[in-house]
Amino acid sequence: MAELVFFSGTMDCGKSTLALQMDHNNSARGRQGLIFTKLDRMGESVLSSRLGLSTPAIEVSDHLDFWDTVVERLTQGARVDYLICDEAQFYTPEQVEQLARLVDELGIDVHAFGITADFRTELFAGSRRLIELADRVQLLQVEALCWCGRKATHNARIVDGVMVVEGEQVVVGDTASASVGLVEYEVLCRRHYMRRMNSHAARAAALSPDTLPFDLDVCAVPPQPPSRA
Repeated sequence: MAELVFFSGTMDCGKSTLALQMDHNNSARGRQGLIFTKLDRMGESVLSSRLGLSTPAIEVSDHLDFWDTVVERLTQGARVDYLICDEAQFYTPEQVEQLARLVDELGIDVHAFGITADFRTELFAGSRRLIELADRVQLLQVEALCWCGRKATHNARIVDGVMVVEGEQVVVGDTASASVGLVEYEVLCRRHYMRRMNSHAARAAALSPDTLPFDLDVCAVPPQPPSRA
């Protein structure tokens, strides 16, 4: 039976890599599917992995209707056995409901991939609706790591090297903008997220003569690789 499955985790846990692998596995068995994504780091209409893999995809705008898109393909004689939906946290709740309808009424498998919470630890609207409607929510087994080596559980936004917890929910990372500065993202364990201690801040604290010893014991700085002569 067809399912709506939400594969979730923090950044750097291999969601997009798994999406690409699942598309490969399905197509290798003669199944035909459609790939969707939204605001991928590599640009528009592409699904990419941090490992360097990528494939063309249909860009999801706020106005795209998954039901209409798939039904149009079917009425033109195409087969659609499954959907790969990456960056699903950015989808609207209505679009998630359309995905559920495709599963229930047309028997099409939907594999959705996305992070659950934003840099403020608040649920994305798309992720919330997926959690509410999905047949299964599956946490990915590849654990992303905080700079301290612990399991990363939170996504942090870094602007010009400083962690922030206010601002617009959706800002694409690794972009230069005069209004917000250089925006990057980093995964942190809960302890260092709550302390606003990203890797840049930790290294700065380690080098500061004003840092008390117990501060660094609590927020241990990862050992630096030995310098090469």
